Amino acid sequence: MSKFNVKEKVEAVIRYLEGSEGLKCVAESIGVHHTILVTWIKQYELHGEKAFEKRYTSYTLQYKLDVLNYMSNNGTSLRETAAIFNIPAPSTLVQWKRLLETQGIDALKPKKKGRPSMKKR
Repeated sequence: MSKFNVKEKVEAVIRYLEGSEGLKCVAESIGVHHTILVTWIKQYELHGEKAFEKRYTSYTLQYKLDVLNYMSNNGTSLRETAAIFNIPAPSTLVQWKRLLETQGIDALKPKKKGRPSMKKR
């Protein structure tokens, strides 16, 4: 699967929302699974074009807990919750949920990424 820029995602969503083409037809024409297009549609409906802007973010422990609590209290699906909170991939929520259930709250704390800096000798 190739990556899509903001313009391509918006065009695909609009093609579907205009109603002239079906979900699977639009998804097949651009080369993605229809469930991915469903995610794009929900994100677009809730956040507009901003939903597709690149963002590299580290979520706080409290934010992760708030998202998981919202999902369990309101009975929303992974896909719906990801769209509401503008989290690009629903699989992120699966990881958070699994970590919380297996390793507890401490596993959700953000971790430093990248290589550690070199120490002076």
